[in-house]
Amino acid sequence: MQKILIINGANINMQGKRETSIYGSTPFNIFFARLQQQYSQIQLDYFQSNIEGEIVSKIQQSNIYDALIINPGAYTHTSIAIADALKTLNFPIIEVHISNIYNREKFRHQSYIASCCKGRICGMGLDGYRLAIEHIIYNHNEV
Repeated sequence: MQKILIINGANINMQGKRETSIYGSTPFNIFFARLQQQYSQIQLDYFQSNIEGEIVSKIQQSNIYDALIINPGAYTHTSIAIADALKTLNFPIIEVHISNIYNREKFRHQSYIASCCKGRICGMGLDGYRLAIEHIIYNHNEV
């Protein structure tokens, strides 16, 4: 059974409450339960933290997984520590952003983690996570 970890960073715990015109109104825990039901043939685990160091520690403990989907939130644009932790992994990593970061403020265009990832999905809403899972499932032999 494939094991995929989803890590969300700063403020993603406010999904469904924060700027719903940008991020939508579905709380992430409800969306995640739907993902688990839809992809019952794989093990999907989820971790969220607003604390950079906790995200780094979770990445360092993720060697039991086959792939990682990460949305660091605002840490995307600031965290060298998260990028360095991602560089230690030897499996596919996909960066996901709910909004289209290129339609937003210029500082959001910079990603410290993009070079550590196999790919990047942005602007597809929560569906970006599903697209990342689909890619991992059907391309599991590619790193």
